[in-house]
Amino acid sequence: MTQHSGGSSESSPESSRESSPAETTPAAAPPENAQWQTPTPWQAGLKARCPRCGKGRLFKQVLNLRDNCECCGLDYKFIDAGDGPAVFVMFLLGATMVGAALFVEFTYSPPLWLHAVLWLPLTVLLAVVLLRPIKATLIALQYHNKAEQGRLDRD
Repeated sequence: MTQHSGGSSESSPESSRESSPAETTPAAAPPENAQWQTPTPWQAGLKARCPRCGKGRLFKQVLNLRDNCECCGLDYKFIDAGDGPAVFVMFLLGATMVGAALFVEFTYSPPLWLHAVLWLPLTVLLAVVLLRPIKATLIALQYHNKAEQGRLDRD
């Protein structure tokens, strides 16, 4: 019995849920007796775990995706995070760092070199730290919402 985020239980992932081509490949098919609690997108994203089972690791290095989940076999070829994670990090860090730099400038008036020494490494460090969980969360949201390439239906 597989339990999905909606709380309904089904006998198999393919029974009433429309499966994408990525989930129906032989490598992605879970064992017949597999049981797992599907995590929320936020749980899977913040832990950088598989969006289906919540156990397998999503990344093999800092930001490189694995080919499939080591626990449930979900094929990660459907994933297309694109530039979304980078855009979110740029907006978040841009507003935060500019606000902090302005606050420090107007409060303490440090020399320009001190701004460069303080804000450049801090911005790069925070960008690397934030990019991984944001990318994993967007991937988990893509899986849970069954997002895919848009198509035009021509009748």
